[in-house]
Amino acid sequence: MTNRDLAVVVVAAGLGTRLGANKPKAFVSLAEKTLLQHTLENIAPLASLEQVIIAVPAGHEQQTAELADLALAGKSIRFDVVVGGDSRQQSIANALGVLDETLDVVLVHDAARALAPASLFQRVANEVRRSGYGVVPALKIVDTIKRVDGEIVRETVDRNLLRVAQTPQGFKVADLVSAYAAAANEFTDDAALFQAHGGQIVSVEGEEAAFKITTAEDLAAAELRFANTFRSGIGSDVHRFSEDENKPLYLGTIIWPGERGLEGHSDGDAVSHAIVDALLSAAGLGDIGSNFGVDRPEYSGANGRVFLEGAMKLVAENGFSIQNVAVQIIGNRPKVAPMRAAVEAELSGILGAPVTVGATTTDGLGFLGNSEGVAAVATALLASAKGRLAS
Repeated sequence: MTNRDLAVVVVAAGLGTRLGANKPKAFVSLAEKTLLQHTLENIAPLASLEQVIIAVPAGHEQQTAELADLALAGKSIRFDVVVGGDSRQQSIANALGVLDETLDVVLVHDAARALAPASLFQRVANEVRRSGYGVVPALKIVDTIKRVDGEIVRETVDRNLLRVAQTPQGFKVADLVSAYAAAANEFTDDAALFQAHGGQIVSVEGEEAAFKITTAEDLAAAELRFANTFRSGIGSDVHRFSEDENKPLYLGTIIWPGERGLEGHSDGDAVSHAIVDALLSAAGLGDIGSNFGVDRPEYSGANGRVFLEGAMKLVAENGFSIQNVAVQIIGNRPKVAPMRAAVEAELSGILGAPVTVGATTTDGLGFLGNSEGVAAVATALLASAKGRLAS
């Protein structure tokens, strides 16, 4: 299997009657881009993506090809446009007719869920690869659920057993093709069709941003998500000085001459690690431990630049750009002033945004006041990239 083992089917053939638009739903504008273009831009960063198949209403093939060219610009991704059928299921069947069956994983996604982030596609695809099962992203239900008969409430349903299903839904290519070939009835989603064919379905955590845009009210709610332009985050890290007097000190990815290094599984760069946590915090993507691990062997001795570039990639994939970062170094040593300009220049170059570095002490208090280690606290400001989601 090659690294590029993934196909995505985008269902964009709905007429959008409930949306009240004078055009098919996928071609309605949201924040100056069509729903279809948002969808394609969100999946374009997937490193394993080999093929995109888009099912659209007849007469929209050329417009779709132009949108795909724009959204996938610079990516060597094959895309195919097919005419949708009379139902969602038929549209997908038409798309599967041009699917490259040498690929391993296929995701089926509704263009109406235009704000589903790349991380959700990746999560579903990873679980398909891991388990070999069909995979559905799902959200817990927070409301109390009643079973009614006419106007009579018969019972309160245990909501802990229920989930709201979303797309993309993922499958092994051969299994989904086989299930569709055997389908004799209409189903509301691919997971139900797959289960009817005897397939096993598992769930992964869904995303609030992947809600379905069906009505004018849904579209208005989606527009509001683009109004919240900026996000801030905070991160911190601390490391003790190494007992090895020959270990170099790395702060801000560069060596501080004449200073003893810090302990840590990687290079102990408290400044870079704090910035990574601040970036991930602002984007709502967890922290350095949950994304890179704290003791993975490939990060043994790794320079802070590795984690900064990894965090930048995650931030960009989720529709954000870095505006600025501020970091404060806390401790009696090293003296920051002689290295401040060099660190600011290095970090600003890596992040492509202004980085400022400050310093303070703890007035002799605690392990920092006793010169046992160094701490750093960072803040980051992110903005939603143009035409992308600030969720």
